Amino acid sequence: MSRLPLLTKDEVPAEFHDIFGAGMNLHRQTLHSPQLARLSRQIGLYFRRESRLPVRICELVILKVAALARSPYEYSHHLKIALEAGASEADISRITKDEAFDDDPLAQAAIDAATEIVENGGACEETFSRLEALLPPDEIVDLLFVASYYTGFVRFTGSLKLEVEAEYQPFLQQFPMPI
Repeated sequence: MSRLPLLTKDEVPAEFHDIFGAGMNLHRQTLHSPQLARLSRQIGLYFRRESRLPVRICELVILKVAALARSPYEYSHHLKIALEAGASEADISRITKDEAFDDDPLAQAAIDAATEIVENGGACEETFSRLEALLPPDEIVDLLFVASYYTGFVRFTGSLKLEVEAEYQPFLQQFPMPI
């Protein structure tokens, strides 16, 4: 059970109803701090709509972070987004089984950077050099930021004990989190 009450739309100030959206548990919790909820949503939308970093790569990074952190909430939600962004079932299988992206150097470098950020606090020199060979500086910054941001965000959602909504459960059944 979520640690804070799940707000209803009626409990949220009208100027923040756009964030409430479909009433995801994340929004129903973060709207206890409406300004923060707006900023958090803007960051997420930036990576899906404005960043030049391919959305598929961004979502694979988020999935890797969520899988490493054992965050079913973020993992389930970003499975849906990743599939919509063009990630294949094989891509997701590689994440869950910790298999290499031998045929996709960018995906492999991105996954390596995400893993190193979660496990070591930052990308190593070799991984950073691979990113430099594959991406312009703005996309490197976006990739490192999204991995770092979600490393913290999965801890935030875990601390709130957000429950995965029923409509996201099938994603967890189709693509179980690694043990």
